[in-house]
Amino acid sequence: MPNILTGNRLETGDVLYWDGADWSTRIADAAEIGAEGEPLLARLIAEERINDPVLIPVTGSAGNWMPTTTRERVRASGPSVRADLARGSLSVEAI
Repeated sequence: MPNILTGNRLETGDVLYWDGADWSTRIADAAEIGAEGEPLLARLIAEERINDPVLIPVTGSAGNWMPTTTRERVRASGPSVRADLARGSLSVEAI
């Protein structure tokens, strides 16, 4: 199962996804993380730019990722109580 890297921006709390070169607010931009996952996590944690970076399992393919856990699907799509505030390519109905 593929993994992607997610975390939160310290200043705003925005959910972010690693796109292979920098952080994006869109899960569709996330790059699959392979063997470089642990060294990448160690480097990003040391930089302290992102709060709680973590690898999460996903299904699908690049540009069409779907987190496997409900928690991460909610983080990717926005609030589950206000569908009008949902964002990204995931919909609240997918949860």
